[in-house]
Amino acid sequence: MQRSLFRKYFSVCCSIVLMSIVVLGIIFMVFAAQYFREDKLGALEKNAEYAAELTQNHIVSVNGTYQIVDYNSSLTSSWVPMAKAMNADIYLANLSGDVLLCTHRSNCSHKVYGIDKEIIQQVEENGIYTEVGKMGEIYKSSYYTVGVPMYLTDGRVAGVVFASSSAQGLTDFMSEIFKMFLLSALVMMVVTFALVYIVTGNLVRPLQEMVKATESFAKGDFTVRVPVNERDEIGKLSMAFNNMATSLAQQETVRRSFIANVSHELKTPMTSIAGFIDGILDGTIPPEKERHYLSIVSDEVKRLSRLVRSMLNIAKIEAGEMKLKPTVFDVNEVVLSSIFTFEQTIDAKHLEIKGLDAGKIMVEADEDLIHQVVYNLLENAVKFVNEGGYIEVSYTVDPKRTYINIKNSGEGIPKDEISKVFDRFYKTDRSRSIDKTGVGLGLHIVRSIVNLHQGEVIVRSVEGEYCEFSFSVATAPKALSKQAKPISAREV
Repeated sequence: MQRSLFRKYFSVCCSIVLMSIVVLGIIFMVFAAQYFREDKLGALEKNAEYAAELTQNHIVSVNGTYQIVDYNSSLTSSWVPMAKAMNADIYLANLSGDVLLCTHRSNCSHKVYGIDKEIIQQVEENGIYTEVGKMGEIYKSSYYTVGVPMYLTDGRVAGVVFASSSAQGLTDFMSEIFKMFLLSALVMMVVTFALVYIVTGNLVRPLQEMVKATESFAKGDFTVRVPVNERDEIGKLSMAFNNMATSLAQQETVRRSFIANVSHELKTPMTSIAGFIDGILDGTIPPEKERHYLSIVSDEVKRLSRLVRSMLNIAKIEAGEMKLKPTVFDVNEVVLSSIFTFEQTIDAKHLEIKGLDAGKIMVEADEDLIHQVVYNLLENAVKFVNEGGYIEVSYTVDPKRTYINIKNSGEGIPKDEISKVFDRFYKTDRSRSIDKTGVGLGLHIVRSIVNLHQGEVIVRSVEGEYCEFSFSVATAPKALSKQAKPISAREV
């Protein structure tokens, strides 16, 4: 986790920050260059216009022709301060492109090369000319140049005043701007990367703790929990992880208990079987008693068979492999056939059976599985009913569900044990002394099968009086029994 997710997230965030700074720098430099260019051209334009205004005062008419006079003295001297302030050249050209005046006194390239007539025409047509270049062959490097017209009193253009300044200033300006931006960006990257490192660590830490917890789970330690410090998605994930850990711990406890109970239940009959068979083989058991002990071995084998069959059924139900085959049948007929199975025990205990005259009770369910439910509940009732007591079967039917109630007199189930009777291998203290052959899976199978039918099973008991189990299945369509009265929600 530390080497993959943390580094991946940290590197991605840092890459995004770095790319953002680079893009921001490019945009900033472009805007800075644009601002510098517009500012420089704007300043040159203002100075060129002011120079044009000054020049208009020196235009005179000679024989009907306008001429610029006195340009070598006062006119030029008034341009020079502006040119020095702007570090620029100011020069005047006539409409033919000839340079008449220039603040660049020595070796003036403007007068040597002149101005391209196309430039003069653009000034006449557009009222201004701007360029970042070499003005033809005048300059050897790039210059900012602005040209404005000089008008006569009648509105005609008499000439063009140009102001040019070296573009080298942009390079110097951008260099300084870049240095400042680079220094600021470095400081921001250090601070941002540190914050991203801390935030990434805080985000990944719960996941790292989950990894450590899963490693503990793999070793069988389910006590580790992940701290929940936030209410965000990570916090919800941590809570879900802790809930899963609790569930795993409970399942591990159940698994160990299941293995211990199965081992115990298998060990007891197998020990008896081995002991009796060894006694018969080595002659310890006399021949006249061999049949007696072989019958005990047979009972133990049957007990093992019931245990294995019950565990297989539970495994199929829990794995979702047991599929229902619902049919419409008379559940009362199933109850009657199951009661006949215990006829000898019923006669031996002198029991009274009540409620067998209910008539047809039609339900829709898997008949074989419901038969197993009824058999298990009746077997449980026959085992724990008091001698000379009773077993009562009753039905309550409503349009959707039919409730089958099996009640027996006797000691009942203590209140503190009622919630546990459906657990696997659970047997009450009293049942352990009475039931020597049961393994504590019958009621668990009952609940599993009833739940598979989307029903419910309920136990009611009063100590010293009775115990009653009630389970529900779907009522058969259009088969609401006339013999049964609807059950109230309170009774259920």
